[in-house]
Amino acid sequence: MNETALHPLAGVVARVHGDLDDGFELGLLTLGPAETGAAIVELERAANRLAALQSRLLAHAAAVRVEDTTGAPSTEVWFANATRVTRAEAHRRVRTAVATEERYDALAAAGTSGAVSPGQAEVIVRALGDLGDEVESAVRVDAERALVGFAAEHDAKDLRVLGRRILDIVAPAVGEAHEAELLAREERGAAAKVRLTMREDGHGCVHGKFTMPEMHGAMFAKMLDAIASPRRSHLRNDAAHGAADDTADDTVDARPAWERRGQAFVELIERMRDADLPDAAGAGATVVITMQVDTLTGGLAAASLDTGHRISPGEARRLACSADLVPAVLGTKSEVLDLGRTARLHSKPQRIAMMLRDGGCTADGCDAPPHWCEAHHDDPWSRGGRTSVERGRLLCWRHHRVAHDPTYLTETLGTGKLRFTRRN
Repeated sequence: MNETALHPLAGVVARVHGDLDDGFELGLLTLGPAETGAAIVELERAANRLAALQSRLLAHAAAVRVEDTTGAPSTEVWFANATRVTRAEAHRRVRTAVATEERYDALAAAGTSGAVSPGQAEVIVRALGDLGDEVESAVRVDAERALVGFAAEHDAKDLRVLGRRILDIVAPAVGEAHEAELLAREERGAAAKVRLTMREDGHGCVHGKFTMPEMHGAMFAKMLDAIASPRRSHLRNDAAHGAADDTADDTVDARPAWERRGQAFVELIERMRDADLPDAAGAGATVVITMQVDTLTGGLAAASLDTGHRISPGEARRLACSADLVPAVLGTKSEVLDLGRTARLHSKPQRIAMMLRDGGCTADGCDAPPHWCEAHHDDPWSRGGRTSVERGRLLCWRHHRVAHDPTYLTETLGTGKLRFTRRN
């Protein structure tokens, strides 16, 4: 046989390109809505068929070692280099192609007819691979046929869920034990991948990245959402400082979810109490704020944390008022004048009393509910104020920050509410 002769498949590919050229040259002005929709659906099926044909060729490419033509180390790398798909995608597509061609006849037939998309095929192959070698071949065939059937009505995302429980459908007797083993294997793998990295950028921020098991991720999301569930417009930037807004009752917080969750993460850390954490060198995980007495009473000198970091005086006064931190107040000769105060924080009964009395944030125009609020001292604790219900009030996390921000004036209105005004 003449090795230089073109395989008939090359002619098929050429005709496909020719037909596509004709399609691009056609005008669409006379194409009605119904015909447009039908054409889109049929083109999608044709795209699925082309993808299935390419998948078959990829499996053949792996068998004949197409990578040897360029010296690439594998079929996947050759495919990525030749087509500019990412290597990760190349690995997924070659893996799916080889598995389909070698083991899954029903899936291959569905791809040939255009009934299964490339994404669905990948999910089906992965689900069948997760069944393990202990599953009988007849059960595996039933699972394959069931998933191919489900593909007619379910997208790849739904198929992924169905794939995890497919044995419950085709072989209930073994499905429960298989799912238990699958979950245990995933949990062991997830536990081995747990990571948390943090780095300072030198400009006042810490950036981090984490990997955690799915269960703990769900728990973490629940914690954040309990704090960051879409708050009403009083927490938008343009209404954050207590200005009344007649439309506030009907407007939800427009901040993006990533911003709300980020601020909720910060608030969650501040809410965590030392008693909930294990001891570190016998002293617990308490953070100590060191500040001059002038800073405590309204001065402008920065404060220091025992970690070596510096914070603004307003932030120091706010934390000394509300967080479970220990303020170490120094006199003019750096002697310790005060190391915390046993009644610095409002007790739970005091907070409940304020919740019943205030009904939520007491900033003018703010409707944050009580469980989103912190206890604030009307007479600043940093200036000797008592921790009492009578001289305390509820403020939401954002307005509590404003109350300790020296760039704002605080006015008590006749209603008992607070109004914050930026200084000129």
